[in-house]
Amino acid sequence: MANFLAVDTSGSYLTVVAYKNGQAHTVFLPDCAMKHSVSVMPAVEEALKKADMSLNECDFFSSVVGAGSFTGIRIGISVVKGFCLAYHKPALPITSFDCMAYNRVDEGKCLCLVDALHGAYYACGYENGKVIYPPQYLTEEAVLALKAEGYALCACGELPLSADVVDPCKGLVRAVLAKAEAGAFGELNALYVRKSSAELNAGK
Repeated sequence: MANFLAVDTSGSYLTVVAYKNGQAHTVFLPDCAMKHSVSVMPAVEEALKKADMSLNECDFFSSVVGAGSFTGIRIGISVVKGFCLAYHKPALPITSFDCMAYNRVDEGKCLCLVDALHGAYYACGYENGKVIYPPQYLTEEAVLALKAEGYALCACGELPLSADVVDPCKGLVRAVLAKAEAGAFGELNALYVRKSSAELNAGK
């Protein structure tokens, strides 16, 4: 079974998982907003220490590529790309939506949500671990319409609307294991469902 290090800096929280010999060793900081850049490396070191594992023992490295915080996403991707280059190991991209959906495999249709603020959401629909509704930027009204169509709403934290709050740590581990088994290795490209405010303003 493969050993790996996975990092999620896409939200207000921070998750680092060091996985060795079938055991996940996790460091989770529930409120890391605006501090990912100074917190991620100490969290990596702590997770590796828990697992009694070195970076060189990892068979691959994984990062959550979005949707979520523009700055946070770039931090996680940069860190993991650095590990991949330094140790000549492959990268495995995971989405924040994957982290939610893999908490709910075999539980029917779910709409995974990230708060985009101002009454809007980044959303992606899954059924049994497969994407059936590609990532979209949706209003609350559109989200509730999909809920009426049979989608269960889920998120990794509390939202302005009612949704099941799932475990981002468990979901990250499950998603990485499933994606690695499927051979979904590749480039770590940020998933920006919607343009940043700067890009939107520049386009005016």
